[in-house]
Amino acid sequence: MKALKVLLLAALLPCAVLASERNDLPSCYDRAKLPELKQPASGRELVVVVDQTIPMPTDIQKASWGQISRFVQPGDSVKLYSFSAFVPGEYLRLIYSGTLDTAASEEQRDDASTRKLRLLDQCLTQQKKAFESGFGAQFVKTLREARQDIPKSEIMSALRKVGEDMKTTASVNEHVILLISDMLEHSDYTSFYAANQIKAVNVAEEMKKAQQHELFADLGGARVYVAGAGLITDGIKQSYRSGKTMDALNQFWGDYFKHSNAQLEAFGTPSLSVDLN
Repeated sequence: MKALKVLLLAALLPCAVLASERNDLPSCYDRAKLPELKQPASGRELVVVVDQTIPMPTDIQKASWGQISRFVQPGDSVKLYSFSAFVPGEYLRLIYSGTLDTAASEEQRDDASTRKLRLLDQCLTQQKKAFESGFGAQFVKTLREARQDIPKSEIMSALRKVGEDMKTTASVNEHVILLISDMLEHSDYTSFYAANQIKAVNVAEEMKKAQQHELFADLGGARVYVAGAGLITDGIKQSYRSGKTMDALNQFWGDYFKHSNAQLEAFGTPSLSVDLN
């Protein structure tokens, strides 16, 4: 009966609170039964957000994975979200949430059991591979599940909810966001399409709409990297995107992120040519 009450209580808690406690990568210190040696996390968090309304080319998928793998270091936290639009069966999902361990110093290890330390070291050596295997599988699956037939793309609403979740991770002081999306908002609030074509975004007007509808997020001072901007689906009549159109799209999102307590570091149109930093 007590266990049932605990489960019922957990079901009533906000999703963001539950997300902050989740760790899909078991701690090596817990596995080796050396919790007293566990080190603080690095304070860095990588948040990967995948827009499932636009299938990404294979080269962008592979490049994004390479950037993630190079960025993540011991002690870092990593989350993977997917979103499309708030229609039946489609919503913002937290797919993966994990934190890698940091190695203890030799001085801290002095009084520990040799057998336990050996198990700890084996686990720490393999943990990055375990992360890449677990996170990587979910990342590939999330990208491959993208569909062109979802009628809406609610990018700003998704970012607002991601920001709400980020506030629950008190141990994090450095956020980096990798957003894999065409960045073409198409929601009840506004649309970057007109007559089934990408329209030239009026930055001032779109910023006004975002403010009126309270679509700005609080992204905790994050550095934001975008891959896939400007990609179009088969249903769009005009495949050509002018430099002027892409510049306006870049400017809008740069302004949006400034108003959302973040900094747009790179805007891949569509390829992201810099590493996460």
